[in-house]
Amino acid sequence: MFPGRMTLSPPGPPCGPPEELQELAFIERPIRRSLKTAEEIDQLTVDEDLNDVERAVYLLSVGQEVQRASVISNLPSLVRQNPAETFRRVVPKVREVLNGAGAEIQLAAATSFLTILQDDIILIHTHTYSILKTVLLHLNHRDAVVSSAWLETLLSAINALPKETIKQEVLNPLLYQSQLSHSVQARLAACRILGKASCKFDSLIVKKELLPLARSLCRDVESEVRVCMCHHLESMARTIGVDDTRAELLPELLELAGDEESSVRLAAFDSIISLMEMMDGDDRLHLLVPLVMSACDASSQVDEGVMVSLSFQFGKLCSGLAGFLSDEQKRLLLQKFQVLCITGLPTEENRMDVSESTLIRCNCCYNLPAMVAFVDPSHFLSDLYPPFSSLCSDPEVSVRRSVAASFHQVVKLLGSNVHVIHKELLLLLQDSALEVLDALMNHLDEILEVVLSRGDNLMLDNKLPELLSALLSAEQQVGSSLRWRLHEKLLHRYSCLSRLLPGELLHQTFSARIFIILTTNKVLPVQKEAARTFCTFLRYNRKQEQRQEMMERLIQDLAQGRSYWNRLRFLDVCEIATEIFSRKYFNKHFLIPALELVDDPVANVRYKLCQLLPWLRSSLRLPADKLLLQKLDFCVQKFLCREKDKDVVAMIRKTVLELDKLDLSEPVRSWFTNTRTMNTSAPRLFLTLMCCVCPQFHMRHEWDLLDQKKEKEEMLLLEMEQLERQQNDGKLGSDKHMERKRRDSKTSLSSTKSMSVSSSTGSSSSGKEMRKAKLSRSRSLSSQPTSSKPMNSDRPLKAKDLGSSSGLGKATRDDLVRTHFTLTTQSTSSMPVLIRSKTTSLLDQASMLEQRDHRTSTLDHKTSNRDHRNNMMEHRTSSLEEREHRTSTPEHRDHRTSTLGQRSKTMERGCGMKDSQSRKLSVNRKSSSFQSERD
Repeated sequence: MFPGRMTLSPPGPPCGPPEELQELAFIERPIRRSLKTAEEIDQLTVDEDLNDVERAVYLLSVGQEVQRASVISNLPSLVRQNPAETFRRVVPKVREVLNGAGAEIQLAAATSFLTILQDDIILIHTHTYSILKTVLLHLNHRDAVVSSAWLETLLSAINALPKETIKQEVLNPLLYQSQLSHSVQARLAACRILGKASCKFDSLIVKKELLPLARSLCRDVESEVRVCMCHHLESMARTIGVDDTRAELLPELLELAGDEESSVRLAAFDSIISLMEMMDGDDRLHLLVPLVMSACDASSQVDEGVMVSLSFQFGKLCSGLAGFLSDEQKRLLLQKFQVLCITGLPTEENRMDVSESTLIRCNCCYNLPAMVAFVDPSHFLSDLYPPFSSLCSDPEVSVRRSVAASFHQVVKLLGSNVHVIHKELLLLLQDSALEVLDALMNHLDEILEVVLSRGDNLMLDNKLPELLSALLSAEQQVGSSLRWRLHEKLLHRYSCLSRLLPGELLHQTFSARIFIILTTNKVLPVQKEAARTFCTFLRYNRKQEQRQEMMERLIQDLAQGRSYWNRLRFLDVCEIATEIFSRKYFNKHFLIPALELVDDPVANVRYKLCQLLPWLRSSLRLPADKLLLQKLDFCVQKFLCREKDKDVVAMIRKTVLELDKLDLSEPVRSWFTNTRTMNTSAPRLFLTLMCCVCPQFHMRHEWDLLDQKKEKEEMLLLEMEQLERQQNDGKLGSDKHMERKRRDSKTSLSSTKSMSVSSSTGSSSSGKEMRKAKLSRSRSLSSQPTSSKPMNSDRPLKAKDLGSSSGLGKATRDDLVRTHFTLTTQSTSSMPVLIRSKTTSLLDQASMLEQRDHRTSTLDHKTSNRDHRNNMMEHRTSSLEEREHRTSTPEHRDHRTSTLGQRSKTMERGCGMKDSQSRKLSVNRKSSSFQSERD
């Protein structure tokens, strides 16, 4: 019914491509339970009772290749443990294994022997010979890598081998290997061995035995051999001396400098430049200068190798040949350097490889400091500024990084002319590549010290705001990236601004930014460096208000902040503050806010405080800090009584043990300063002995000395702040004082004029009255009888007249003298006088008195003239003070006014001396007249 009925066939293999079938067959294979068979495990099993040397011998004898390589790699440790047994039993087995071994074992053996020779593990004279035999045996291995490894081992062995061994075992076979019949690899090894072995022998042996072999290798048919020998001629030249170098090696190098191969010419050129310091003036002038000038001409023909070498050696050449070049040659070298600085830039003329041209420009950046010294910093703007500016704005990042790395040296060489490259500094600070900023930050503090030392000139040029904005933009660019190590370095360099910028400007520009980084950055090293920089700004700020503001921000935003992260940062700030501030300042501002965190709700903050307690207690000294110590002990008691977190409890128990070990007494040095024996050597000897016996005492003594130094610096900063305030107040006071002087000078000028006029008129009138009184008295003496009453009545009138005639220029002392004389005359007038018999003599005396009074009146007139002159001098000094106030600074003004005042005082003193002399003369004369009248 169903003829096409399908019949079921037995199941066969699955159909599919043959690759899939093979994979399925691999899956169906039985899985091996172990990677090694029982026989292999028996072969790898070693008896545990064997020591290290026996086990190494056993594995080298019957072990597999992996085991042998492991034993050979472990050979230096065996030599350290038992050198005698290792060299007697293990090293011969290693030598047997190396015969026919593969490259892996050969490299392991070469490395092990090199380690043994470099570490000085063995006694060289006893066991190096066995190592040397092994090295020389495998030096000419067919594998170049293995041969070079054994060659390095041989070169290291030459430093340790004695001269006789080197001469017999190394140099004698070397004569055979340097022949042309041997391979290039053997001849190259001979060149390196010659250069290394020449340092071991004296000049005579090198000249007789090694120098002919070096000449033959310099004339080898292979350029590689000639290049290698050129590089090692320098070591031979330093051994044989200057004279033999000029006679033997320089001709060979000059011949190689004209070789047909550019690599040989380049090697010879480098060797000659490296030997420049051994040449005298004639050789530099007649050999080196023509060679350099020809190399400069050859480099213009696009010889890339010569140009690269010339660009690298250009600074050294110019520095060494500066005294032997003419002005035209210097100009040509500068032109060549300018061409090298723009080599490879996108122009139509330059058709050089990009990598080679970039390398040339990087080499020019490396030689910039030497070229600045070559042209003299005063000619930098005309000769080197264009290539320097082009390198700072080069399109390649590697070139800008190279010029940023040498920027600090250029700045130091320019000195006062550093303003010329201010634009380039801003370009590098604002560069978009972080590699450039990284290279610049390595020496940014040195750059800023030179740039900001200009001070007021920088402010006048309006360049300081640009520099500060560039520094802030560089910090923002680095802070926005993921290069946190660069950010940390930048903040560390910015700490130098505390010594270079005024405190107010620094507080306005950088302090706020540093504090933002401290509170917002999430990288812990950056936060700690920001805290260090902020504490540095705080320490060197000389404004009390600004310091108070910064401390308030630290306490409010960090110590009392809402985030526990900020409170942890405050404890980090405290840890840094102990290093920056003195103990006294730290205890005054940081200690109490830190101890208040004992009640913090977050266990991490309390845990950090427990770790910091030994630091806090070490800053205390008894008995001065007794109250602070009580607060710290109360904080510890709180931890011990109230703490519930197990980690904090464990930490506080550990901290209590450390606190008990601390000594809070005053340092020994302070006790010595208070004793009378400080001038003797006994306290110093005691301190030296204590520092030698007790390292902890030595550390504490050093810490106390450092703390005293910090405290002195802080006191000095406070004194500087007070001086600045006094200077500012003094400037205001000096301005007010000068205004008062102006007013007083105007009033004194008018008063002196009136006084001079009154004194002159008073003196003339008083002189006339005195003459009239004396004439009337002489007439009365001649006409009246012998009674003494009229004379007594006239003498008081005479005293009054004398008192009135003294005028304004007389002193009160003279008035007292005159009243004394009037009293004496009144006491003597009661005595009887014989007038008739002595009338003529009295008349003569009266005439003499009139002449003396006339002389005194003339002297009084002269004194009044002197007073008038003094008043005129005071008027002139006041006018000079006004002029100096307009033209000079307050300090010069005060100095000049003080000198003028001294001059006027000296003149017044002179006039006063003359007045006193005249007054004494008049008094003496009057006393003599009174004596004569008494007679």
